Amino acid sequence: MISSTESLLKYDNPELVSKNTEKISPKARPLKVSPQQPVISGPVPPPPKPKSPSFDAIKQQTEEILNTILPPREWVENNQLLVQRVSSMPCTRIDVIHLQEELDLRLQQRQARDTGICPVRRELYTQCFDELIRQVTINCAERGVLLLRVRDEIRMTIEAYQTLYESSVAFGMRKALQAEQGKSDMEKEIADSENEKRELEMQVNELKAKCEAIERRESERRQVEEKKHTEEIQFLKRTNQQLKTQLDAIIAPKK
Repeated sequence: MISSTESLLKYDNPELVSKNTEKISPKARPLKVSPQQPVISGPVPPPPKPKSPSFDAIKQQTEEILNTILPPREWVENNQLLVQRVSSMPCTRIDVIHLQEELDLRLQQRQARDTGICPVRRELYTQCFDELIRQVTINCAERGVLLLRVRDEIRMTIEAYQTLYESSVAFGMRKALQAEQGKSDMEKEIADSENEKRELEMQVNELKAKCEAIERRESERRQVEEKKHTEEIQFLKRTNQQLKTQLDAIIAPKK
């Protein structure tokens, strides 16, 4: 529980509501026992003069608006339920200057960052804005309600940006995990492709060796066939020459 000294928002002194920790239902009303009225023997005194109803009504309305805009804080301490409401005392120019100095001091003490996202700076500026709303509401309730709308709109915008940031971070994490999983799958596929490539290269080398062996065998067979063919041709030429010589000898006239 943040005490009033640790918050820039000005609070009244805590009030004791109940000595037990059980919350009383708002519908239940406490039973009031009226004390026994003493018997007045003398003359009846005149009723007291009523206070100015306009000032009391305005003060009560201002307190109700303050309690609505800035709800009271409740906490349990030593089995006692304490309630602390925001202060309804008007502020002066000196209070505003003191609030600014206190804000700068808190920012320096808690080492809030000047730029970027900083939860500490956001918390302190939120407390300062609530204190300004309290000060303005005391002087003009309508202006305070309008500032409340501005504060709620700012909070909704910040929460929307925070939700968008968290969803984008989650989306980025999912994409990173998918990328890591895809990377492992791709590495496995690359390794399989490299193994297949090596196997295919081995098959190519084997086929090249077979082709070279077949070419050498066929070349040797062709050389043998050519040699055999050449020898056969030479044999046929010699035979043809011998037959021609014999034929010429037979055909030639005898002298």
